[in-house]
Amino acid sequence: MSKPAPVLSSRVEQAVLIVFADLTRFMVNSRSTPDATLAELLDAYYQCAEGLVSVAGGRVVKFMGDAFLAVWPEARAGDGVEGLPALKRDIDAWWAGKGWDSRVVLKAHFGRAVIGPFGRDARFDVIGNEVNVAATLPARTVSLSAEAFRRLENGKRRAFRKHTAPVVYIPVDDPRP
Repeated sequence: MSKPAPVLSSRVEQAVLIVFADLTRFMVNSRSTPDATLAELLDAYYQCAEGLVSVAGGRVVKFMGDAFLAVWPEARAGDGVEGLPALKRDIDAWWAGKGWDSRVVLKAHFGRAVIGPFGRDARFDVIGNEVNVAATLPARTVSLSAEAFRRLENGKRRAFRKHTAPVVYIPVDDPRP
């Protein structure tokens, strides 16, 4: 196995829980919303999501329209995984309270990534192949890679079940067979 390449001193390579969140039906719901109203709505959503992720021990890295990328440090990865169903419930309730039928889809993977400042403005970001793994997990509600699932304590694993092709773990109450 090759040795990882060194990173800039202000960046670190470390193991993290990586979570991608995206809303269903956002484009459909936003079509009839004036841009200024949509901007205010997204700003309120960003603040809500940042608060929920922070309470669960994570950090929102960035927003991309209605989607966001968040990370949890290795020491809090199990807490982050355990909290994903509640995060989904709370975000879905927030959007329902706004009269939108959008629902959040959460994809979580645990792995090593380079974390730190990037670009001219030195914005905090997370870079690496493991980020791509998280982004491409199949999901309709909450989906965990096997690596993320393993971050749960044994007694807490019962809240998820294996779903194959490819293998991901989903909440027990997910209606899929």
